[in-house]
Amino acid sequence: MSWKLVAFAPKPVVQSALAAHEARWDWDADIVLTGSEIAEDRPDDWQLEAYFSRRPTKQDRESVESLFANAAPTISAEKLPDTDWVTETQKQVAPIRAGRFYVHTPDYPADETPGVTDFTIPASQAFGTGQHATTAGCLAMLDTMKRRGTVVRNLADIGTGTGLLAFAALSLWPHAHATASDIDTVCVPVVEGNCALNGVAMGDGIGKLTMLVAEGMDHPRLQTRGPYNLLIANILAGPLVSLAGDFADAVSPGGSLLLAGLLETQEPAVRAAYRAAGFRLAARLVNGDWSILWLRRRAIG
Repeated sequence: MSWKLVAFAPKPVVQSALAAHEARWDWDADIVLTGSEIAEDRPDDWQLEAYFSRRPTKQDRESVESLFANAAPTISAEKLPDTDWVTETQKQVAPIRAGRFYVHTPDYPADETPGVTDFTIPASQAFGTGQHATTAGCLAMLDTMKRRGTVVRNLADIGTGTGLLAFAALSLWPHAHATASDIDTVCVPVVEGNCALNGVAMGDGIGKLTMLVAEGMDHPRLQTRGPYNLLIANILAGPLVSLAGDFADAVSPGGSLLLAGLLETQEPAVRAAYRAAGFRLAARLVNGDWSILWLRRRAIG
């Protein structure tokens, strides 16, 4: 008999709860926790699910509630069909294969095929369906940039989350300076842990990653470390439109901008904002309902 406890909350709230779970050394290892978006067209609305092989007790419910820093959202219990729920939860975090990249949780083995770049991201930082689509699209586009001869000496990943796209870019351009930032402070220990797990060096030097907390480009080090040959932003359409001017200031003439997190129906508004800011389309791909855009800033003169 299997059960789960479910809580619905905004994406940052669920991600903070997942990070709190990772820090709990006394957490019952038999209780599997996942977080994901509830629908592809609602990427900021997430659910936290805690799976049990028995009916959850009052103490179990209190344990899940304790993961939330402020007042916990409503938590409901559901009895699950007679199935292998561990396998079902792992399906939510199935590996991503895109271009030369293979991304998986520790539950899956690494891909040691020559020419494949392997990254491990813990299950508690799970992507939902839309995150899989946009992340896979970004990885594929980064691979395309490299194959087309793009040179990157200074890169930034805005809204980095787990740090994955910054890791991928550094693997392609290992002699670049790299900066990652996110608006949520909970991402700092997440990125630090994932750097250690994937052998990515942190620091200010060549081939190392600097992690910052910032809203958009609003951090002095983000500004002084620019301009960037490559800026990555896998966030949401609204913020992408708002940040068009700031990104134009941050990207060097002829530099590349990789945008994702926008539905295909939102693409015209995003492209119009960046066309007005001085960017032209270099390439695009659609993965499911999601658009991934490679833009180049017009060269001066």
